[in-house]
Amino acid sequence: MNQIKQTKLAVIIIVSVLLVNTTIMGQSNSNSKNTENISVANIHYRQVKIDGQTIFYREAGEKNAPTILLLHGYPTSSHMFRNLIPMLSSKYNVIAPDLPGFGYSDAPDRSKYAYTFDNLAKTMQTFIDQIGLKRFAVYVFDYGAPVGFRLAVANPEKITGIISQNGNAYEEGLSSIWDPIQKYWQNDTPENRNALKDTYTIEGTKFQYFTGVSDTSLIAPESYTLDQHFLDRPESLEIQLDLIKDYKTNVKLYPKFHEYFRTYKPKLLAVWGNKDPFFLPPGAEAYKKDIPDATVKFYDTGHFALETHVQEIGNDILKFLATLPK
Repeated sequence: MNQIKQTKLAVIIIVSVLLVNTTIMGQSNSNSKNTENISVANIHYRQVKIDGQTIFYREAGEKNAPTILLLHGYPTSSHMFRNLIPMLSSKYNVIAPDLPGFGYSDAPDRSKYAYTFDNLAKTMQTFIDQIGLKRFAVYVFDYGAPVGFRLAVANPEKITGIISQNGNAYEEGLSSIWDPIQKYWQNDTPENRNALKDTYTIEGTKFQYFTGVSDTSLIAPESYTLDQHFLDRPESLEIQLDLIKDYKTNVKLYPKFHEYFRTYKPKLLAVWGNKDPFFLPPGAEAYKKDIPDATVKFYDTGHFALETHVQEIGNDILKFLATLPK
């Protein structure tokens, strides 16, 4: 049975590589007149040990170039950036780790690692210290937002700018889909916990990818297939339920994030799928309350905006990055 699962994963990875290469070449050929578009670059797949666990990350671009840290969300991994990294790495050093419990990073036992957002941020703090990041822009998405904002609050001198792609920091952005989750926050019972389990099935994963997308043929099948492979690992369901339970701490920290925004006024670009069923457009617009000069751009798509609009978003990010201090 394990051999069958390993074979299936190998097929997923091979298909992923082939499709990524085809996408890059196709986009490069069709947009050869636009110098801001994708350029093929070597992506290195690295690992680092942190407190006994392996953290996997992707890295591309010159090490002496300005750095951008890409922080993925649920239920994905650094794989979500597979088409964006080549675009950015022609001018920037791009680093994209998998959070603990996600992707190719270790998923330590819950008895040995507390799956809270404070702890994810602690691990990522050790990660940036260990690989020597002194100054960097940060791209945050979904779960990556509360992790990235914790890093920004703790390291304001390191942050050159913030790109938030459907990464929420305001209650205005929370849709009604969060209602049963908030019920669980308010009353931690087995019944309320079990009521959320369908979220982690393949149907729940595909809902995140397809909702709000007008042309679903743009959604690469290896994206949600690979995510579900990792969600189906032993203990993964309980890990994810622990994290969604702890998400309430992020909402409690929103005022602290807002204080950071007001105090340091970081340059911020919000790039938002306007049909995201989880994080609504008002959550993007809300950044302007604390950072009046923030740029907010909407795209006609859903939660995983890079799956359908990587070219537009990548070009907008490149323009934004060019304005940041080195």
